[in-house]
Amino acid sequence: MAPTRSGDRNAGKRRTRVHVVSDVHGNARDLARAGEGADALICLGDLVLFLDYADHSRGIFPDLFGRENADRIVELRTARRFEEAREFGARLWAGIGMDRAAAIEKAVRKQYAELFAAFPSPTYATYGNVDMPPLWKEYAHPGTTVLDGQRVEIGGWTFGFVGGGLRTPMRTPYEISDDEYAAKVEAVGEVDVLCSHIPPEVPELVYDTVARRFERGSRALLAAIRRTKPRYALFGHVHQPLTRRMRIGATECVNVGHFAGTGRPWALEW
Repeated sequence: MAPTRSGDRNAGKRRTRVHVVSDVHGNARDLARAGEGADALICLGDLVLFLDYADHSRGIFPDLFGRENADRIVELRTARRFEEAREFGARLWAGIGMDRAAAIEKAVRKQYAELFAAFPSPTYATYGNVDMPPLWKEYAHPGTTVLDGQRVEIGGWTFGFVGGGLRTPMRTPYEISDDEYAAKVEAVGEVDVLCSHIPPEVPELVYDTVARRFERGSRALLAAIRRTKPRYALFGHVHQPLTRRMRIGATECVNVGHFAGTGRPWALEW
């Protein structure tokens, strides 16, 4: 649990507690309990499980093509042989004679129905890079507020949300240009807590020690943190980061964890 600062404007008032999750990747069972004891749940995206890199038998890809093919595509991606991985995937899709977009959307809809039903009320959520934003409005119930490039007040603090990821050779569903991402960061402005799916561009925060590669972080987020000095910057995306927590000036930067693996939310109280 994060420490409470002395001199906060909420001193003497009832304390507020939020739980924060990211990279849910299909873990609906633990998500249903993630808000227990909190005034609100914050979700930083990646609800969908396309392929579990720790267990290749889980996810949309192995459901369609089997464990052996999942092993192979993970091998290619881990070796950063992305073009070969795309060609391999294309051959698999051609072999089963299914419309790729329709098959993926059907599987994602099934996961979203279960995951959004597990969200407590209130939940504040933004998209991850593997999510499909156009579908969210169909599944978000009245207690779930979806924010992207927007702000909301919780317990007297202002929270800003920036969803999605930046473009990579992986070509996941919600990757956008650096300029589009920076515009959303700018729209959020000065906040107490800056919430995003991806980390700021700091080597220790973007390096995955198991995948042995640098994921993409945002220079726009890093610049905003240095300029506006939020109390906290919260994010996920990197499942096994070299560093989970560090300070950038006055801001505490926290990778809230790989919820699919831990089943535990990160808690913030003030």
